[in-house]
Amino acid sequence: MALVPVPIATLGAEHSAQQFRMMIKDLARDNQGVTTGSDLKVTALSTPGAGVQIGDGSAVIAGKVSPVQGYYNAYNIGSDTEDVPATGGTGRSDMLVLRVEDPEYEGTRDPAVDPIVFFEVIPNVSSTATTAPAGYSAIPLARIDIPASTATITNAMIKDLRQVANPRRERILTPYYAFGSLVEISGTSSTWKTHPNLTLATLDIPSWAAVAKIVFSVTNLRLADGAVFGAFRFMLGTEEAGQEVWIDDNQGAVARRAYVEMIETISLTTGPGAAMRGTSQPIKARMRTDPLNDGKIGIDNRTIFKIDVEFLEGRL
Repeated sequence: MALVPVPIATLGAEHSAQQFRMMIKDLARDNQGVTTGSDLKVTALSTPGAGVQIGDGSAVIAGKVSPVQGYYNAYNIGSDTEDVPATGGTGRSDMLVLRVEDPEYEGTRDPAVDPIVFFEVIPNVSSTATTAPAGYSAIPLARIDIPASTATITNAMIKDLRQVANPRRERILTPYYAFGSLVEISGTSSTWKTHPNLTLATLDIPSWAAVAKIVFSVTNLRLADGAVFGAFRFMLGTEEAGQEVWIDDNQGAVARRAYVEMIETISLTTGPGAAMRGTSQPIKARMRTDPLNDGKIGIDNRTIFKIDVEFLEGRL
């Protein structure tokens, strides 16, 4: 195929549908999926019954019949519904997709009277299926795993399969310099403490974020007056990091410096994290000693904290 001689938006020129589809492909960076993490979410009917509802939103769908077919843009305004047949004596998995059937490449639909993009329930897929069947110009929205002898679809049966075509990312790199006099914790209690007892930074969490990936570290942590054993982590808002990093030191009484780093992923779609989206939240250092501890963990004007956070978009 030769180079198309007239680019899009040339005054006085004519442009084919294929040119616009190829432009959509370029703008989508050769990715397909929903536009944002909240688009086209599939849920049970407001009064659960023999179907599901699809929320509003838009998507980009790759044409799979021809390598030069390009991409399609589709949008749903408001909520739509789709029927799901009841099961008999055995359970069944169905997949709900958003599909394009362009008569230029497949089928016999007439754009003047027929929908070219539509929701379709594909019955009897694998109970582990996550992608549309081969050859379908479609994106998967949900798999519905229906028990035997069931006519009512509930949210517990719906497995969200949406993927964001081009998820947003935002990185925040914030240092905290611990200006001030030496503050220490000691003893053998395993109780977590905010150390130092203040907010290191306040993070603006995007409303679209589904995940926060955090690298949290401290340089020049002061250890002194005995062998130090303890642990280190952070708290974002009210969400305590699930992991901890050991401060495992057995160098006696001499004062020395340590570097400690941890990496953690915080979900912003479940638990306390879900309420943080679109808000500003404090981040704090958390430390504790250990029953074997014999020294002190100190922070002074040589101590530096690094807070490196990347927010990622995903299904909401």
